[in-house]
Amino acid sequence: MPPARKRTRSYDPVRTRAAVLAQFGHVRQAVGALDERRLALPTRLGDWTVRDLAAHLATTVASIGRTPEQDGPAEPDPPLLDCPAATATHADAVAGDARAPAEATPDLAGLLTRTGEDLARHLSDAPPDRTPAPRAGATALTGHLVTRTVELVVHTDDLNAAVPGLGIPLDRQALAVCTRMLADTLAGKAPGGSTEVRVPPFAVVQCGEGPRHTRGTPPHVVETDPLTWIRLATGRTAWRDAVAAGEVSASGERADLGPHLPLLG
Repeated sequence: MPPARKRTRSYDPVRTRAAVLAQFGHVRQAVGALDERRLALPTRLGDWTVRDLAAHLATTVASIGRTPEQDGPAEPDPPLLDCPAATATHADAVAGDARAPAEATPDLAGLLTRTGEDLARHLSDAPPDRTPAPRAGATALTGHLVTRTVELVVHTDDLNAAVPGLGIPLDRQALAVCTRMLADTLAGKAPGGSTEVRVPPFAVVQCGEGPRHTRGTPPHVVETDPLTWIRLATGRTAWRDAVAAGEVSASGERADLGPHLPLLG
């Protein structure tokens, strides 16, 4: 008999919608002001440029309101591991989706503005249990927005890394959703309770085979900040480099998350 599926974390529909709108708004405002020289800069996603990545985000966000809809309950949300677009490892697989609008729409600022306006209209009256028309793996709107939030946060960090001084803000709720989703993905990928992973102020999960700790201070603890955790989970930063730089605190013989990272890829 297969193991029972672990209970998934619930996300507030209103806050999740607000997080997507806010984070895309930050991207739209910052990228829309870039000149052609900076739009042509390379990113850490293979041979994608800033323009490619921004157009891909517009396509990703537009997909939220583009599918036919039906009423009623959706299938369980798919694991984040089934949503590879948030990781650089799969850049080639989604490059076509990114570059089609980039090449066809020279007015990138206009594309971003229209996408944001369309999304706001769509989310203003869509029910939280809306699901796309029947298909394998169809997901309720809130679950879909959670995965889009992860992609928006991860790629916002990619854009900031590509353009010196760009400084796109990370919406607090979007950062919280992304951090928690990735922490839960770790717990699903490495089930167990021997190690406690803390990403204050947003997430605490237990993972790893071995004795489960139930009282007092756990003997095996990993702690880091949200942005470092996101970079570790998506392969932007290597575990050993983050530990060496003091960006991660890891205590106990079972506190090495290196074998489980990155989560996406």
